[in-house]
Amino acid sequence: MYLPRHFTWTDLAQIEAFVDAAQSADLVTFDGTRPVATLLPVIWDRPERLPADAGHDPDEMAEPGSYGRLLGHIAIANTQWKTAAPGAEALAIIRGPQAYISPAWYEAKARHGRVVPTWNYETVHLSGTIAFHQDTEWLRELVTRLTRLHEGGREHPWAVTDAPPEYIEGQLRAIVGVELTITSVEAKQKLSQNRSELDREGVVAGLREEPGLGSAAIADLMAGQLGS
Repeated sequence: MYLPRHFTWTDLAQIEAFVDAAQSADLVTFDGTRPVATLLPVIWDRPERLPADAGHDPDEMAEPGSYGRLLGHIAIANTQWKTAAPGAEALAIIRGPQAYISPAWYEAKARHGRVVPTWNYETVHLSGTIAFHQDTEWLRELVTRLTRLHEGGREHPWAVTDAPPEYIEGQLRAIVGVELTITSVEAKQKLSQNRSELDREGVVAGLREEPGLGSAAIADLMAGQLGS
């Protein structure tokens, strides 16, 4: 990922919360001739942190150099799992809100006019080695975790055990587990940090008048950085 200094996102706790909230990722692999991608519901399974009271940075991982695993599943009919060699490098892209930024909103436009449009967004790239699983118990544990994650806050949550066992067995045979062992975390917050405070205030005001959830979310993020 291209990471200019202004936009590099380094707060690991914030990055983890962002991925957890997104709950999905685009898994990108190479099939020998071209890149292929699939959108997956995911869980970031992270190693335990070292205790802060032992003199460690609270963001330091218990396993230096390891960021845990990204877990998900794809349909067995999806050939991506067959064409990506086990142990090959893969990339998971997690996307956040995004919005068009009009130069008309900049204070600088009135002063000198040397402004152009841009695009603001948040994104995280998790890179590492890929493995695929067809073991029934591995898959059962994963889909149970995913179900609990998404059903847990409901008044009447559905559970995997609510369905007939033979039906679940058939469904598990129709999917393949995905395990990305993460070796690299790259994150970017492009929120006009390279502009003046007046320009950024103008962008927030402009975004507040735009339709769509992306504009509103980017305005909130920028306003938070401005302390407004």
